[in-house]
Amino acid sequence: MPERQSTQAEVPEQASVVRAQAAARTGDAAGTKLGMFVGGLIVALVVGFTLGKVLGPAESPTQGATTGAPAASSGMGGAHVHAPGASAGSEVGGLAVSSGGYTLAPAATVFAAPGPQQLEFVVNGADGKPVTDFAVVHDKPLHLVVVRRDMTGYQHLHPTMAADGTWTVQADLATPGPWRAYADFTAVSAGGTQTAIALGTDLTVAGDYRPQPLPAAAREAAADGLTAGYEGTPVIGASQPMLFTVKQGGATAKLEPYLGSFGHLVVLRELDLAYVHVHPEPALVNGGVKFWLAAPSPGRYRMFFDYSVGGKVRTAQYTLEVK
Repeated sequence: MPERQSTQAEVPEQASVVRAQAAARTGDAAGTKLGMFVGGLIVALVVGFTLGKVLGPAESPTQGATTGAPAASSGMGGAHVHAPGASAGSEVGGLAVSSGGYTLAPAATVFAAPGPQQLEFVVNGADGKPVTDFAVVHDKPLHLVVVRRDMTGYQHLHPTMAADGTWTVQADLATPGPWRAYADFTAVSAGGTQTAIALGTDLTVAGDYRPQPLPAAAREAAADGLTAGYEGTPVIGASQPMLFTVKQGGATAKLEPYLGSFGHLVVLRELDLAYVHVHPEPALVNGGVKFWLAAPSPGRYRMFFDYSVGGKVRTAQYTLEVK
């Protein structure tokens, strides 16, 4: 340090010695602390390296077979984020009508009688104006899922949007009672940022509501001579592989591309109808469709697996129990 100017008189030599000894003790203490910090840092680095060697790298959800299948069409580019209401394989969505600066605004939510109904809605941005710029994800700019409160009557629909941002679609609200509609989309801001989000709204059909009990848990669902089954068990907080395979006459059926991939999986939680739309890997794995799913909580869920065989889209439904 540069010598500090002083107007004080010289002090006795003994005082100078005392100051020198105190400075030495201060330097020793500082050196000791520095040594302890460096030593601790080295230990932390060694432990971290050792854990990395033991645990190994995390398996990427995109690993698997990559031949003989088209890539999923996402239409995404630029920045991409998930809003609080988004769903990405473990995050639940669809519990709120407004989230992340976007609001689902349906024209009507109460219907006088069961049957086909025209659903009409807009998605408003933070400025209160209808959003008209959406990214195409799995061949569509918006996916609308409709289901009754007891998780019957499932429909995966694709509305059309007018120039003013109004979406319309026909839905079959065939039975009385409470229903839930989920708008699953990726909005594009003026700056190009893409926000994936799932918003939900209640619908009500007048009449005598008689809820159906949830079917027992099962790993297979049969329809039209086809049996769709799955392997894998979701756990809480960690993504696990789920492989869905369709059999026909004992042989693996040939799955066809549908909405840019070989299958789609929607998962609903029983108690609050929380929504998870799980996108698959782009390639078939041993003839099946592979998803990665982390259960958000214990409880019972209903899984809806959409797939196409022979030019016809079908939905296999399963009850799943997570403990």
